[in-house]
Amino acid sequence: MVYKKFQDLRLSALGMGAMRLPVVEGKDSHIDEAAARQMVAAAMAGGINYYDTAWGYHGGQSEPVMGRLLRDYPRESFYLATKFPGYDLSNMDKVEEIFTAQLERCQVDFFDFYLFHNVCEMNIDHYLNPDYGIHRYLMEQKRRGRIRHLGFSAHGGIEVIRRFLEACGRDMEFCQLQLNYLDYEFQEAKAKVALMKEWGIPVWVMEPLRGGQLAKLTPEQAAPLRALRPEESVPAWAFRFLQSLPEVTVTLSGMSSRPQLEENIAVFGEERPLSSVEWEALMGVAAGMIRQNVLPCTACRYCVSHCPQGLDIPGLLALYNEHRLSGGGFIAPMALMAVAPEKQPRACIGCRSCEAVCPQQIRISEGLADFAKQLEHSPF
Repeated sequence: MVYKKFQDLRLSALGMGAMRLPVVEGKDSHIDEAAARQMVAAAMAGGINYYDTAWGYHGGQSEPVMGRLLRDYPRESFYLATKFPGYDLSNMDKVEEIFTAQLERCQVDFFDFYLFHNVCEMNIDHYLNPDYGIHRYLMEQKRRGRIRHLGFSAHGGIEVIRRFLEACGRDMEFCQLQLNYLDYEFQEAKAKVALMKEWGIPVWVMEPLRGGQLAKLTPEQAAPLRALRPEESVPAWAFRFLQSLPEVTVTLSGMSSRPQLEENIAVFGEERPLSSVEWEALMGVAAGMIRQNVLPCTACRYCVSHCPQGLDIPGLLALYNEHRLSGGGFIAPMALMAVAPEKQPRACIGCRSCEAVCPQQIRISEGLADFAKQLEHSPF
């Protein structure tokens, strides 16, 4: 196992995420605890010492299960991370109640790592509202030794992250970002990593395989990669990409089976960063995937001045592209929660005034109509 230095700690470069544990009969809240126990044993044997859970994972069952499983091991043999669930605004006035419950659920006296969960457009005002006192309370727990290291995770845009850092960055020791070779340019992950470097904050990675999407390339997509590294698996390329970024300390993978776990442990048995030729080949694969799935909006904003509804069309199309590329998911619906109802995709009246001035000749009205239809069926 490759290990990375973080302050005075030695962390496994691969961390075990507890968001996609094996389940029974496809029921997300019914974790197959026996199978999960075997996975934790294999993780420990393979050198993983970082375990990441959260209040809402597996319908609230991840923390209790991980607490029971990790109880079998000496407390000094692992580092445990969990998060304050600010993705649900009804939790904002319950930080003390939730934190106390998390300690009980995880059966520990302290958390090695604790995060503001999912800083984004929807919750930034609440996170920074002194009336809720979330930052103040978590800093007090750190002073009491119940939090060893405090950080945050973020799916929000770079301006939201910058705003959070300006308010709380002096106290943030690490940041968890959605970072993979598909999102490096597409979701501004490259710029977010650069921002963390400016602040001297090391990066933890979530979604290295984009929910498994980067583990199953088509033969055509994988061909240029296999030509360069015939022995490397498709998922390994995603991890080698991350090994090429010096800002990355821990890569979290939400593995759902023991074979996945063992394959990833084998990859992290050594560091094999990409050469410049290999990097360009991988970026070419990412660009091809994006071209096939997104509308080619360049954010020139000609459309905005011609929209009678005053919609932020480039912003909406960016979210539509994210939703299309991800096959759904929570990021776009979550971001739209911060958008007024009269500025949502469904507010488009289909007048096509925007299309008349679009240099890319995008059928904007059709895209927004499809986006609105998809959002109606979104569980988020």
